[in-house]
Amino acid sequence: MGNCWTKFFNSVQEDYTEVQNVDSKNVHLITSMEKWETKLLEATKDGKIVIANFSAPWCRPCKSMTPAYCELANKYTSMVFLAIDVDELAELSKSWDIKATPTFVFFKDGRQVDKLVGADKSDLQQKIAAMDELVIKSQS
Repeated sequence: MGNCWTKFFNSVQEDYTEVQNVDSKNVHLITSMEKWETKLLEATKDGKIVIANFSAPWCRPCKSMTPAYCELANKYTSMVFLAIDVDELAELSKSWDIKATPTFVFFKDGRQVDKLVGADKSDLQQKIAAMDELVIKSQS
């Protein structure tokens, strides 16, 4: 995808330039329900874990998590990392009971298996590493 993540939802480019030097081709910006469904279906078909980052361009904690999220996406390329603007896709956010930003939702086989609310980089890293271990064990 290039710059992480397309200048943070395109709409606040000038406000978010401080983290734009973090590149990740593995973070996919979700801009429609159709794109959401397609990515989730592809990941399920391929047996991949999905990490969905529900955030907002005006949210300072979300901004602080972007570099870490992108770094993790670059490290764990066997997983699918998604970025969703809660304001742009309010319907999707509501359907997954997103009440705070950032919220990271973890999916396996199209079903939610975990959730992390808040901007704790260490917790996010630990949860993603645990998901990676789960995938490795299931393949053995």
